[in-house]
Amino acid sequence: QVQLVESGGGLVQAGGSLRLSCAASGRTFAMHGMGWFRQATGKEREFVAAISRIGVNTYYADAVKGRFTISRDNVKNMLYLQMSSVKPEDTAVYYCAAGPAGIPIAVLLREDEYHYWGQGTQVTVSS
Repeated sequence: QVQLVESGGGLVQAGGSLRLSCAASGRTFAMHGMGWFRQATGKEREFVAAISRIGVNTYYADAVKGRFTISRDNVKNMLYLQMSSVKPEDTAVYYCAAGPAGIPIAVLLREDEYHYWGQGTQVTVSS
């Protein structure tokens, strides 16, 4: 069982930067592929970025590639999303998610592959 708590959301101007954090409980964090998703008002939740268990492999949605960076610290049980050059269309609730422990797949891309979810943190980008 993994419990996830996001933080770092807020209001930022277009072109600015923000770093989201996700604190994970438990001793199995390093066994879980991790990801970030987001959901804008009136839209379905969508994939943002994913990272493999030890952080070697990462994958990004086209909409954020080159602007966002996912990373993790397996000693601190933390997942991060560095957001740069943000745009108004990045406004959404951002969720961190953990996949099942120990599976060999490098990165998980589909929402249904993730078993554990945080409560979300709101990011609002003003124009």
